[in-house]
Amino acid sequence: MKKKCHIYTRVSTAAQTEGYSLEAQQERLRQYAEYKNLEIACKYCDAGKSGKSILGRPAFMEMMDDIARGKDQISYVLVFKLSRFGRNAADVLKSIQTLLDYDVDLVCVEDSIDSSTQGGRLTLAILSAVAEIERENIRVQFMAGRMQKVMEGGWAGGPAPFGYRNEGG
Repeated sequence: MKKKCHIYTRVSTAAQTEGYSLEAQQERLRQYAEYKNLEIACKYCDAGKSGKSILGRPAFMEMMDDIARGKDQISYVLVFKLSRFGRNAADVLKSIQTLLDYDVDLVCVEDSIDSSTQGGRLTLAILSAVAEIERENIRVQFMAGRMQKVMEGGWAGGPAPFGYRNEGG
C-alpha cells in the first residue's frame, strides 16, 4: 500500500518574480510523489499569501487542522522549498513540531530536506531562520526601492495624498 502525502504550495508577489509559480511547484511535487511512490491525498494552496505568518494563510491552517484530525492518515507533507512552507522561524519550527507530533514528516523537495532524519531536522531549524532573514531583506529592498523612486522625484505608489488626485489612472 502506498504511503499518502499532502502537497502545500504558496506564492506571494515576491515569489512569483523568483519563478516559483504555483503550477511549477505543483508539477515538481507531483513528480516527486510519483518517483517516491506516494499517493497525493490532498493539495493545499495559498495564492498571493505572505510567508510572514501562518495566520494569514487559510489553506495552511486547513492542512494543519486536517493533519491534527487524522484526515487521510498521511505520512508526509511535500513543499517545493522551505520558504514556501513559511518565512517566520518560530512558525516554521512550531508547525514542524506539530507535524512530527502526528508522525508526519516534512519534505522540502528542492532543498532536499526530510524531517525524518536528524540532519534534516537540524537543516530545517537553520534554514527557517535564513528564510526569515530573507523575508526581512525583501522588505528592506522594497522600501529602499520606494525611497529611491521618491528621491528621483517619482511617485512611490499608493493613494494620492489628501488634496491631490491621480491623473490618468
